[in-house]
Amino acid sequence: MTTDQIILFALFAAVFGMLLWGRFRYDLVAFSALLIGVVLGVVPVDDAFAGFGHPATIIVALVLVVSAGLVRSGAVFLITRTLVDASRGLGAHIALMGGIGAVLSAFMNNVAALALLMPVDIQTARKAGRSVGLTLMPLSFATILGGMATLIGTPPNIIIASIRQETLGEPFSMFDFAPVGGIAALAGLAFVALVGWRLIPNRGPQSESSEVLAEYIAELTIPPESAHIGKRVSEMYEAAEKSDVAIIGLIRDGKRRYGRSAHATLKDGDALVLEARPEALDEFRAALNLDFSDTRRQELLKAEGDGLEVIEVVAPENARITGRTAQGLGLAWRQSTVLMGISRQGRRITEQVRKTEVEAGDILLLLCPRDRSADVTDWLGCLPLAERGLNVTANDKAWLAIGLFAAAVLAASVGLIYLPIALGLVVVAYVLTKIMPIADLYNHIEWPVVVLLGSMIPLGSALETSGGTELIADALIQLTNGLPAWAILTVLMVVTMTLSDVLNNTATAIVAAPVGIQMARTLEVSPDPFLMTVAVAASAAFLTPIGHKNNTLVLGPGGYRFGDYWRMGLPLEILIIAVTVPSILVFWPL
Repeated sequence: MTTDQIILFALFAAVFGMLLWGRFRYDLVAFSALLIGVVLGVVPVDDAFAGFGHPATIIVALVLVVSAGLVRSGAVFLITRTLVDASRGLGAHIALMGGIGAVLSAFMNNVAALALLMPVDIQTARKAGRSVGLTLMPLSFATILGGMATLIGTPPNIIIASIRQETLGEPFSMFDFAPVGGIAALAGLAFVALVGWRLIPNRGPQSESSEVLAEYIAELTIPPESAHIGKRVSEMYEAAEKSDVAIIGLIRDGKRRYGRSAHATLKDGDALVLEARPEALDEFRAALNLDFSDTRRQELLKAEGDGLEVIEVVAPENARITGRTAQGLGLAWRQSTVLMGISRQGRRITEQVRKTEVEAGDILLLLCPRDRSADVTDWLGCLPLAERGLNVTANDKAWLAIGLFAAAVLAASVGLIYLPIALGLVVVAYVLTKIMPIADLYNHIEWPVVVLLGSMIPLGSALETSGGTELIADALIQLTNGLPAWAILTVLMVVTMTLSDVLNNTATAIVAAPVGIQMARTLEVSPDPFLMTVAVAASAAFLTPIGHKNNTLVLGPGGYRFGDYWRMGLPLEILIIAVTVPSILVFWPL
């Protein structure tokens, strides 16, 4: 081995060791390794930061922003509200949620797909009275599986397509991964829904979280020309239950009605009195196209709809608002802020929310301009709760968001426009149409992943340039010497899966893809089956909670232990190998 090869292998070994140790975050580890590589001369200075402008890095960042826009527009509510039902059996629920998660993760980042479906799954488990641990791991695995089917579904596919472009002059297209990745995903989903969930230890219901999850008393108004005018309040109960919202009263002409409100016929301007969590309240409002509880709130939304946020604050005894009402304090006209709801530790609130006198200890749900949330909190003399990333869903733009994204995917799929450009145009369109506030634009990019990619890509290129990947490929070829093609692909898949189970799947793809290409060159066959093998294997990280971020996300909420994942993950990985290798040889022959 040359000196450069020894240094690079040592750097990669150090990176892998540090990632396994977990003492320092992966982006710091990767960036430090890049800088050391530059200082030691194994990474050219001119190429040091080329990874940050690499198409793979750009696409990952843009996909995260587009995913956030789809969530914010209410597009996901159209799916989950229609299909998810807490009365379904456990197996049917896992199959349905897994199918939804897989489809979503095929067209948006699989981490984002899990993040938006996880609250739905937790809510459904709570309604059904079962342990959320029985469903969160299957949902995590399903979103990982779905990402295998398209170019943008998971970062490893994006990386491998980019490496193919650099090596062969042409990248994989949007749906080139579908034949192999789709078969793997379908087989995996069938296993998870029919057998896999039965292998998960059932430790009983989990406590929801140490996070404050306050139930608010809030009001939503029937707008003019609403489709709900003329309906009875009781006809709203089913929709309310789906959103986990309780309708507890009706306000008409400024007066609260009790007793007969369930049978009252809704009129323009009526306000429903609700008990709900912030996310559920916003989902219910978006799904039924309801207004906030007074005209001032609607004017505020129209005037500053691209710069609003929802915050939660606690009113201490000496707060300005304690002992006063939001209306009496002039909260709306003084601070351009509206009181959406009040949480009072289960005690009844009998007045309109804006006319309710705030008591010490009340938790207030406020809608305010984004750049003034800290000032509003200070002016009120309140204490902010932990940030929960609450947003106001732009429910009237769901189909616009879907249409823009679908047009970009179609254009990129047929080769009319380069995928990063298409996704970039979607992001610009989301900002211009106020689906995504420009103030939120960069908050949804997972910068540690961007730094990881930007740092590892130059290191991977240096390893390939130095001949390091050729050494690894030769070692694997010698190991499989004389074996048939399916056995060679199986060994590559097992090695890549093993790396992905203990390392970041993105880093695994950067290292393993050039190895696969070099193996193909040595054997004088097409590199495509080797790249497809790496693509599936890098994503198939099911044995540990650290191999894929989705597995990490469900670790705490599901109440899992480190050793729980292999119970379902090991047979799933074996199944993936069994169905993927023959599929590759059929659709991507040597």
